[in-house]
Parts: sequence; C-alpha cells; structure tokens
Amino acid sequence: MSTPKKITVLYFTDLLCVWAYISQIRIEKLKKKFGSDLAVQEHFVSVFGAVDSKIKNNWSQRGGISAYSKFVHDLSFKFDHIDIHPDIWLKNTPTSSTGCHLLLKAIQILESRNELAAISQSGVGTTSAFNAVAWELRLAFFRDNADISNYRVQMNIVDSLGLPHKKIEKLVRNGSAFSALEDDLQLKEKLRISGSPSLVLNEGRQIIYGNVGYRVIEANIQELMNQPQNQASWC
Repeated sequence: MSTPKKITVLYFTDLLCVWAYISQIRIEKLKKKFGSDLAVQEHFVSVFGAVDSKIKNNWSQRGGISAYSKFVHDLSFKFDHIDIHPDIWLKNTPTSSTGCHLLLKAIQILESRNELAAISQSGVGTTSAFNAVAWELRLAFFRDNADISNYRVQMNIVDSLGLPHKKIEKLVRNGSAFSALEDDLQLKEKLRISGSPSLVLNEGRQIIYGNVGYRVIEANIQELMNQPQNQASWC
C-alpha cells in the first residue's frame, strides 16, 4: 500500500476577484481535510490591477460597471455561503487590487521570519495573519462595500487584528513587498496562469482554473498523495 505524501499547492488569486471570494471556502475545507499533508502557498495574479480599464475592456459592450455589479450581486443567489453588498462596484469603487497585494506580501515576509503569531478568527478558528487579513479584506469589499484600495481601509483592518502596523508599512516603503509581488508576477508568467483563482499542482503539471467544485479539487489532490513513489512515466 502506498503512503500518502505531502503535497504543495500554489494558489493564485486577486483580492477583488469574486470567484476567489467564492472559492475560499473550498481552500479552507481542503486544509481541514488534509491537515499537515497539504501546504497551500498563496500568490497573487493581477486581474484587477487597473479596475477602470478592466471594466472598460471587458464590460463596455455589456452595460459597463452597472452590468458587472449586477453579475456579481446575482452570484449571492447561487452561492449561499457568500455575502454580496447591493451596491458592489457601484459605490466606493476600488481603483486597484495591487495595494492589497503589496500589504499581504509584506505580511508574508514577516511570517517567513516568524515575526507574526497565529490569529484567532471568528468562524475560522486559528489561522495565519496572512489568511486573516486576506479574508477580512475580501469581506470588507464584497460584504461591506468598502474601498479596499484605500490605504486607510487596509490599515484599519491591520490594526483591528492587532498586527504590527509599522513593521508592515516599512516593508512596503523599502521596496521589499514590491519585490515579493514581482516574484509572484514572474511565477505567474512562468506557469502560464491565466486568471483567478488558479490552483497549481504536481510541480506545475496540473492547473485548476476558475469556479471548479470542491470534489474535483479534492480528487486531484488525493490522487497525487496516493501516487506510488518512483512511478514510471507513461511516455
């Protein structure tokens, strides 16, 4: 009998992507099921790096931002585990997701240095500072309709979770967070990631992109875990 092996999954998202917001519950379920046998590495892909041009290029022929707002809002009727604000994208419209990504890369750097403790979060339990801030940012935008591209909104979330404001800000100001985000963008190009959310498995050989059901993702991970060591290639 083969012994399950530890699997590393790369997870690419954009903070303003509604499909990543929808999919987060699936990622948390995977972590709970597989525990320490699964490592999820969070990365970013710029889908809403420039919101205005994104909406113009993709929705100008379909009714513009009002139509996109309705599309996002209507998803709340299809996925009952998410909350979508009635005025999503119509009021307090963010200009870019990049600021959030920079903030979260700074937090990742501090976590890699073991400078941040785990956080107890309502409905989730104990989680990393990165996961806590990312989720609170998503809730702030999709549920509460806050402009999360605004620096003050971002820092209010950081402060509410008791994280070291000045340490995080320093890593953004000295360029470290920018460098880490650039690494994500280069990795995205190398792996040919086409959008958010994207899961990369099996050292880049498998990419699961978009609104894919939990059982499909679980089956792919389970198969990788149960593969015999030194399995011969079919080609």
